[in-house]
Amino acid sequence: MTRRTLVLGGARSGKSAHAEGLLADAAAVTYVATARRDPQDQEWAARIAAHVDRRPPSWRTVETTDVAALLDALGPADPPVLIDDAATWLTGVLDDCGAWEGAGLDEVAARCGALVASVARCRSRVALVSAEVGLGVIPATRSGRLFRDQLGSLNARLAEVCDEVLLLVAGLPLRLR
Repeated sequence: MTRRTLVLGGARSGKSAHAEGLLADAAAVTYVATARRDPQDQEWAARIAAHVDRRPPSWRTVETTDVAALLDALGPADPPVLIDDAATWLTGVLDDCGAWEGAGLDEVAARCGALVASVARCRSRVALVSAEVGLGVIPATRSGRLFRDQLGSLNARLAEVCDEVLLLVAGLPLRLR
């Protein structure tokens, strides 16, 4: 049985919907939303609402940036967990650590390591969504390159501990592992 699945994809590739479909047969799911709400950003609020609206009513949503602690608290009898998504989570970590200008990268590495370790030892079924940003051009800005590089490293580390890795392209899943 697959316990850990990483679902990668670009913008609007269908990665979140596909990950949700992987857990559609579960009676209950804990949906871990990593996005931070901004009351000033109505478009972002609408995106969050669209994600919430397509989930079954039996799914419980937890909005948190401490995904590692949440995973560590789960046991094998707990419902499956869907984490959406690692890229948004990493953006918050980069913000929290002041890493956009080059400081705090050791703390970013520690938090990424804690997330990977928690995914590896989680005893519940886990589906984890993340953006694949390494297929395009090299970003023109330092912050863009930092994000691309950090996310690429995080995705590779998560893939190492997942039983199954999928890449969504134009809504079609490609099995990488």
